[in-house]
Parts: sequence; structure tokens; C-alpha cells
Amino acid sequence: MRSSQETDFVSRLWRYDGEPGELIPLLQSAQEHFGYVPRRAITYISETTGTPESTIYGVITFYSQFRLQPMGKYQIRLCTGTACHVAGAPTLLDALRDELGVEEGGTTRDGLFTLLTVACLGCCSLAPAMMINDDTHGSLTPAGARKTIRRIRREENRKAETQESLA
Repeated sequence: MRSSQETDFVSRLWRYDGEPGELIPLLQSAQEHFGYVPRRAITYISETTGTPESTIYGVITFYSQFRLQPMGKYQIRLCTGTACHVAGAPTLLDALRDELGVEEGGTTRDGLFTLLTVACLGCCSLAPAMMINDDTHGSLTPAGARKTIRRIRREENRKAETQESLA
């Protein structure tokens, strides 16, 4: 049975009638369904619309809203706005890169974390700040950021061990 997002994606492709400007909505629909734009969706869109894959890749890489890789379960958004920058965001970014082993925009090998930077989280009084999914963490230090990541990893490992023992 198809999810509503997949139905929307397939429905959009079936309704495609060659109208200019449909590529971005098709890509948005694919990303909404898959969480990113996978190779198979690019091929499918290319075959359906007659748009060369190279053109589709060009659009995907031009717009920052599109991703070619899946996002982690936990999306870390580190604020790099003025207040956070002055309060130490660059050192937090270095600590997070080191702790996670990824650069900005990267996802850890285990698929748990994606590290992103944003211009502002709107919580300047908590500078420097980051959000992990919907949870805001403020007045951070590099050690505090590392501790938060390690706590989440421990919790995820416990969940995985519990599921394994139940299987």
C-alpha cells in the first residue's frame, strides 16, 4: 500500500504534461516522499519528463532545499548568526565536526546525525545555540555539545540492544 506522499509523487508524474516549471514541484514531491532525492527518482523523473538527468542534477545541486543523501535521525542545526558567532559558534562547529566525524551538511555513517548550520534560530539570548530536531540547546560549550551527542548515542545504543534482546 502506498503512503500519501508516494501517491502524491506518482500522481504528479502521471499528470505531468510538459508544462515548464514542473521540475521543482516533482523534485519536492520526491524529496517529501523519500526524505531526499534518490537516484531512482531522478531516473524516473527524467524518463517521464524527457528532461536529461544532468539537468535534473543541476537543479538539485543549485537549490539548497534538495538533498541527494538521506538525513540523519537527529538533525543538528547549529546557529551561526551574529550573537551565536560572537558567543563561540565557530568552536562549537569544530567540536561537532570532530565528535561526529562529518562536515557541514554531512550525515554520520550510522545514519544518526546530520550536521547543518543555520543563519539564526531566533533564540539569541541562549547563544551559542543549536537545535537537535525540535529540542533547543543553549549557552553551549564545546564540552556540553559533545556531552549531548554522546548522551543521544548512548540512548540509541540502549534502544538497539533492547530491540535485539526482544527479537
